[in-house]
Amino acid sequence: MMRRSLWLVPRFGSCKGLLGPPSLRPQSVLHRHTPRQVLGTSFSSSTDSLIARFCPKTTDLKDYALPNASWSPDMMRLYEEFLEKTKDGEWIKLPSFKSNADHIRGLKIPMGLTTTTSKEDGRLFTRFLEKEGQGYEYVIFFNPSKKKSVCLFQPGPYLEGAPGFAHGGALVALVDETFSKTAYLLGHGLFTINLNIKFKNLIPVGSVALLNVQLEKIEDQKMFLSCIAQSPDQQVLFAKVSGVFLQLELEKEE
Repeated sequence: MMRRSLWLVPRFGSCKGLLGPPSLRPQSVLHRHTPRQVLGTSFSSSTDSLIARFCPKTTDLKDYALPNASWSPDMMRLYEEFLEKTKDGEWIKLPSFKSNADHIRGLKIPMGLTTTTSKEDGRLFTRFLEKEGQGYEYVIFFNPSKKKSVCLFQPGPYLEGAPGFAHGGALVALVDETFSKTAYLLGHGLFTINLNIKFKNLIPVGSVALLNVQLEKIEDQKMFLSCIAQSPDQQVLFAKVSGVFLQLELEKEE
């Protein structure tokens, strides 16, 4: 099992282009020491444009965040409950594609980082298996106004650590992925600076965990998020996680 502070590589996210046309985020959005209670309107227009920029309105890419035969009754029930909440526009279901290369463009990557991997070779770590139900089965719902996300997670047998239970590292990877999607859509938060996790209980393979992610605060170009991973009935706490993400700037569109 993995414990204490973790330094992880950047992860990217994806979502459905449901809102208005894309636009650039002004530099003034990078607040200094912004208290959580005044975050309500500061990011609204930026979030709308990020959601539109982040995801194409039409695509032939496969969405892996849709129900399949491996989903348990609990997973389906929760999915339908949250899908119902999307009807008034407060929540958004985020699709999940094999790779994020088509969905995050135009960011100024710091420190001169480059990659030699071709677009065709890339694959999102949490979508590394085509066979349904064996690895990560999950779907993320995003709430822009409340600055939060909920991830429904059903670990498959290929994520096993202790016999019959999901590996702690599998949970960390998905929390990091949910953090990064939330942070990006709330203001270009993308690079993981720090993760700290406290494990409480093991997640049985094939069961469902709820990952409740919340933006806590923004200081300079750092976004601070928290996550509580628990059973659907909230009776079993699996882990508490905190994370810090670096906000990036957008290149000018040509």
